Amino acid sequence: MIAPLCALLAGRRVILASTSPRRKQILENISFPVDVVPSKFEENLDKESFTHPWQYAVENSKLKALDVAQRLQDRKDWAVILGADTVVVLEGALLEKPGNALNATKMLQNLSGRKHLVYTGVALVYRSQDGTLHNRCFHEETEVTFATLSDDIIQSYVASNEPLDKAGAYGIQGLGATLVQGINGDYYNVVGLPLHRVCVELMDILAKQN
Repeated sequence: MIAPLCALLAGRRVILASTSPRRKQILENISFPVDVVPSKFEENLDKESFTHPWQYAVENSKLKALDVAQRLQDRKDWAVILGADTVVVLEGALLEKPGNALNATKMLQNLSGRKHLVYTGVALVYRSQDGTLHNRCFHEETEVTFATLSDDIIQSYVASNEPLDKAGAYGIQGLGATLVQGINGDYYNVVGLPLHRVCVELMDILAKQN
């Protein structure tokens, strides 16, 4: 899929409106022509105002992408601005980045032996011929099942510092993979970017432009 997609880009770039090294790496691993321009959107939305957690993730991704698109309006070298936001949800509760060892320990104890959901909201912002900005938003859902974790396992994982800056207090692409018993859905969605769906939507947008 990547070769036809690059042909449609015709030398233009996709701009990733994110500082996430994981999202950048996912795209670079398939030799995708991506540049990073971090969004300045503060991500201060009221979570309680959304009916469902995926709506919160989608709105965050849209506002991040629009912020970058508006700043790069005069640049002609980009085709699409890509914004993304990933949330971990356990029984309706959002599990954000723990930030410290105590919060990480509590989150992992809650996840132990249970299923939870990971949602990534994605926004693709592009321009029509007259320069008007348009956006296409969607989300993907992956169900993750955690193994039953002993206190020793939790404490050793927390001591690695890996969970402190990860939503839900684990990184499935790192040591956190050893905690996951199984998943149902897109693995890359859990890492932070549902790669297949992103490519499908990009293909559709670019094909209609050409």
